[in-house]
Amino acid sequence: MSAAPPKPTVTEREARQVAEAARQQEWRKPSFAKELFLGRFRVDLIHPHPMPTGEATQRGEEFLAKLRDFVETKVDGALIEREARIPDDIVDGLKELGAFGMKIDTKYGGLGLGQVYYNKALALVGSASPAIGVLLSAHQSIGVPQPLKLFGSTEQKERFLPRCARTDISAFLLTEPDVGSDPARLATTAVPDGDDYVLDGVKLWTTNGVVADLLVVMARVPKSEGHKGGITAFVVETNSPGITVENRNAFMGLRGIENGVTRFHQVRVPAAHRIGPEGAGLKIALTTLNTGRLSLPASCVAAGKWCLKIAREWSAAREQWGKPIAHHEAVGSKISFIAATTFALEAVTDLAAQMADEDRNDIRIEGALAKLFASEMGWLIADELVQIRGGRGFETADSLRARGERGVPAEQVLRDLRINRIFEGSTEIMHLLIAREAVDAHLSVAGDLIDPEKSLPDKAKAGANAGVFYAKWLPKLIAGQGQLPYTFSEFKQGVDLSGHLRYVERTARKLARSTFYGMSRWQGRMESKQGFLGRIVDIGAELFAMSAACVRAEHLRARGEHGREAYQLADAFCRQSRLRVEELFGRLWSNTDDLDRKVVKGVMSGTYAWLEEGIVDPSDDGGVWIAEATPGASTRANVHRPIR
Repeated sequence: MSAAPPKPTVTEREARQVAEAARQQEWRKPSFAKELFLGRFRVDLIHPHPMPTGEATQRGEEFLAKLRDFVETKVDGALIEREARIPDDIVDGLKELGAFGMKIDTKYGGLGLGQVYYNKALALVGSASPAIGVLLSAHQSIGVPQPLKLFGSTEQKERFLPRCARTDISAFLLTEPDVGSDPARLATTAVPDGDDYVLDGVKLWTTNGVVADLLVVMARVPKSEGHKGGITAFVVETNSPGITVENRNAFMGLRGIENGVTRFHQVRVPAAHRIGPEGAGLKIALTTLNTGRLSLPASCVAAGKWCLKIAREWSAAREQWGKPIAHHEAVGSKISFIAATTFALEAVTDLAAQMADEDRNDIRIEGALAKLFASEMGWLIADELVQIRGGRGFETADSLRARGERGVPAEQVLRDLRINRIFEGSTEIMHLLIAREAVDAHLSVAGDLIDPEKSLPDKAKAGANAGVFYAKWLPKLIAGQGQLPYTFSEFKQGVDLSGHLRYVERTARKLARSTFYGMSRWQGRMESKQGFLGRIVDIGAELFAMSAACVRAEHLRARGEHGREAYQLADAFCRQSRLRVEELFGRLWSNTDDLDRKVVKGVMSGTYAWLEEGIVDPSDDGGVWIAEATPGASTRANVHRPIR
């Protein structure tokens, strides 16, 4: 092993600067969610509900029909779960269908589907096997196709996209054993050497990495003469000398995914394979995720629909105390939550996807909110199904079959959905990311006021700008359409949804006032108030979901598609959501955040170590917390398994 280069030493401020430099600075298009956080309810940006073109619909429906036939006749989800592997013939069949090229333009051999039908396809195939959904999503949502679509050169697109559309599987490699959501500490290097870069480092949790043919790799280019340096994106061939897949990782859920640890040792990558300029890697990654995150809500929609089906069928068959359990209020309330929330999940997902396809709006916040809301609510839906099923919900599908009952994999769905709250941005990271975008307007006019490194003249200028902005903005938060009794009357069709939209308008203004008060109160310390920021974001997510649910209900009514029932579901969801919103507002100012910090200090200092007595620790005491990732040649067997 070669001597390890020093790991990047990064201060908290430097890490934030790296993250800030990577985010999109400008807002060139309108954003419904951005306006919502500013207290402006721009329903005109989402209503009437946008729709795919006739051509896009026809192409999408034709592919869904073929995919459904394949899924129903070829895919055995129970086998994939049991053997923890997707059979090669299934992968080959998906390639023949063109499923690996759903989002790739037809001129490169892809199907050219938009985000709406791509999501529908992922939901369909994911309902049969979530592992297959992840395989296709990791390949297209964040793997090689999407970054090249947005930032690749003509030559790169012509070289790699036809392969991704039909034959090659791709993966995205950013995370390292000691680097998660803090990319400023990225240790993998790409050192310029003539017309090449030489990659060294270790990447962790490389979804698809075990079977991938092509990789998108994020690596740090050292600054030198003629090289700007910084975190940079590369397309890397997995058959390049020096690449070793050292481990195929196993997880509590999604057991069929091909996720591994990949080591790079002196791997030569042509400069022509660099995506964008040096230093643009994080911006490429974040921009890719703006739409890439929308595939995750699609899997949650699929899970919600399945949970609703099982809850309905089981609760009609199972009787307690003389009647089906659905008719007992304790169970019925859970079924209502599953139905209403599934409706809202589909509303949020379809709306965000169609907005992405139209490209009229900046959806960076909407996509992030969809991911956050869907991952949290999808998990709750699955948890409620397990509770409704009782002991059978905890029992595996194979065990149920073995004793003659229907093999319902409720516990598997719960395990499979759990990761959604972690990957592609954990809930905690999504709170911070969305909060940063939500307060962007404030920081753009008043950020220098709370920046300790700014000079007095800069602060004076910022104060003047802030005075002008807030003099215009604050008065608009006092009154609005939500206080007029007949506003949004077109949403009153038997069931009255107009009151919910008026509530959203009023509450958006209240949310903006609360955000402003928090910034005024804590100023530079605001970024450390993660509990407060998380609740602000969760309120915004609920308001977005309420808006989407109402707009979808009216859209379905206008098209003659279950309009009455859609209105009922939207009404139920909004009433449930409003209760959650009011609780979150109460917790903005009445919470245990300060006490929690004191307890954490006590825990970390060992003050409460006595509380841990009386147990044995079953974990391996001989292992390290974080695996060694020193660059160098691999000492392990290569478990890379390309599917050809």
